[in-house]
Amino acid sequence: MRQFDLADTSIIVGILIIYLSATIWLTVRLRSKNAGDFMVAARSMPAVVVGILMMSEFVGAKSTIGTAQSAFESGLAAAWAVLSAAIGFPLFGVFLARKLYASGEFTISGAIARKYGRSTQVTVSLIMIYALLLVNVGYYVSGAAAISSVLHISLLSAAVITAMVSTFYCAIGGMKSMAYVSVVHTTIKYIGVFIVLGVALTMTHGVKPMFMQMPHDYFTWNGKIGTTTIGAWIIANMGAIFSTQYIIQAVSSLKRPESVRSSAYIAAILCVPISIALGLIGVAAKFLFPEIGSLYAFPIFLVHMSPVLAGIVTTSLAASVFVGVSSVGLAISSLIVRDFYVPARHPTPEAEFRMSRLLSIPIGFVPLIFVLFFPEVLHLSFFTRALRLSISVVAVIGFYLPFFSSNRGATLGLLAAVIATTVWYLFGDPYGIDNIYVAFITPLAVMFIDRLILKGRRTKEEGKSVSKSALRG
Repeated sequence: MRQFDLADTSIIVGILIIYLSATIWLTVRLRSKNAGDFMVAARSMPAVVVGILMMSEFVGAKSTIGTAQSAFESGLAAAWAVLSAAIGFPLFGVFLARKLYASGEFTISGAIARKYGRSTQVTVSLIMIYALLLVNVGYYVSGAAAISSVLHISLLSAAVITAMVSTFYCAIGGMKSMAYVSVVHTTIKYIGVFIVLGVALTMTHGVKPMFMQMPHDYFTWNGKIGTTTIGAWIIANMGAIFSTQYIIQAVSSLKRPESVRSSAYIAAILCVPISIALGLIGVAAKFLFPEIGSLYAFPIFLVHMSPVLAGIVTTSLAASVFVGVSSVGLAISSLIVRDFYVPARHPTPEAEFRMSRLLSIPIGFVPLIFVLFFPEVLHLSFFTRALRLSISVVAVIGFYLPFFSSNRGATLGLLAAVIATTVWYLFGDPYGIDNIYVAFITPLAVMFIDRLILKGRRTKEEGKSVSKSALRG
């Protein structure tokens, strides 16, 4: 296998540095100047920018590397990992996005608090922070895998570099600059993915040789993954889109409520071609390099192209990580500030803005502790989506089934869901039941039981009241 020499590596690093310099300059130029800019871009974003931002946040490097990794192991059906988001985004636009926008809140916990109360708000916030920190672990692992293989540095070193750059984007830029910089990131990401696809199909001489020589299930709609897992992915992506803080924050930055659905449709459309491309790349890697580690199914093609193209692809992966990590960092910072710092300290807008920026620094580096412990990027990605799915269940019930809006039931349902889902994930999804289904069913069951208990108490109290009235008569 060809290795890049010092001259080749210098070209790749040079392209990456030029790109970083340009986007850092753009970040500084468009940087947020107050809390409104930092959190929701002063509600000034057009639909197309927000649509690109949502897609780029949701389909980042962990999905890019992770989908190719899964396709290497299980076939073209792995494309559903991203394609299912194309189902979730339109449903989000139709059923929940406008309600969230109309609530005036830019945190999912704040919107839910209007339906359930403070204890549920705190529970949602803590679960979301936990899930999003794990999301960034996935971003660092996937992005570092590509960067380390090209620059010949350790996985941890590549992750540290990623954290430093991404934290700068978040701390300096905020939502206002991040939305526009994400358009640049998404463009370069698309270019990079299709360069890799072109190289892969050139090396395989098209799809036909793979189809003829590889196991049949590599080209079926459900592959080795199976219908149950694909169904779980669809549910998880829908749930994550409905509840993830950075998606809610992006929608809250729109100019008008009428733009909400348009941005969701744009995000959905952008998911389709990239999902198919990533599936084909993973299958091609299995066909050409069956002995490599599956995590390198995407980056393996970097050393089989010119240093200029490798530089563009490396930059595209870095761009995916940067926008993803920055968005997650902003989301976590917003949750901590709005749900804990503001209620406790009642700060001035200037102090709130300053704290939001300061918090983004440790938030960007904490996930590095866990980078070496989560090699299965796509599995981790869907576990974090399962956690967010439980929040979506509670949110949808709050908006559409208000007679289930018990603060106690919602809080207990969420706590039970996060514990059960985490245990199920750590035990490797026993009995073949995906942890996503556990996250979906648990809050429903707990809230239903709580509803029955409340109804029973009310019936009992009404019975006592009737008995007392009869005795008085």
